[in-house]
Amino acid sequence: MPNARTSAQKQTHAISFEAIRARAEQRKGGAKALEKLLPDKPDAKQLAKLADDRVLAEMTRRVFSAGFAWSVIETKWPGFEQAFLGFEPAKLTFQPDDFWDALMRDTRIVRNGAKILSVRENAAFVTRIARQHGSFGKFLAQWPSSDEIGLLDLLAKRGSRLGGNSGQMLLRFLGWDGFVTSQDVVACLRDAGLDIAPEVKSKGDLAKVQALFKAWAAETGLPYVQLSRICAMSSGENHAENH
Repeated sequence: MPNARTSAQKQTHAISFEAIRARAEQRKGGAKALEKLLPDKPDAKQLAKLADDRVLAEMTRRVFSAGFAWSVIETKWPGFEQAFLGFEPAKLTFQPDDFWDALMRDTRIVRNGAKILSVRENAAFVTRIARQHGSFGKFLAQWPSSDEIGLLDLLAKRGSRLGGNSGQMLLRFLGWDGFVTSQDVVACLRDAGLDIAPEVKSKGDLAKVQALFKAWAAETGLPYVQLSRICAMSSGENHAENH
């Protein structure tokens, strides 16, 4: 009887990860050189200790970075911290409408009305999750990497402007162990034989990606974040910000 890894690989009709890694090593100057380029293995204990204000701060950073030059957001970030009261969810949820109206004219931040109001909604989202689980970090630490689709769906439905790539990048920057369907990663997966669109947006394609990464994790014992990075470096143009 075939094991789960073999079954998953047959379902996705893709090659083993060994060939993916070999190609990445060749492109990056060998096994040791590739190893130095890999992110650290995510630490669930550290994630569980993450303060809710840092979660909301990262949500805001991802929302404002979407469709905007990341460098501009980073340059203005100290102003964001001040304007949004250090991203303390409890403080923000109790601010009156006048507070949010004033932010629309605040030059310390990028004055995008819809994105500014998403901070208000996400403060409430973080607060609700924290009440149920102790903190948002503890909630994330308990969510299995084998169900990234479910977590992304929750972020999209219960959060504000956290769907698609923003949700994936949020999880990556918070330190949750997951894959990112960046341009380079998708190129790698398609080259490996996975039948998905050039831009992974449908739930069906995401399910195929999840199944393959789950199979590769079982095959290699590597965390999803490292599998995703190796995959990205094996193909495409290696857009560093999206691995």
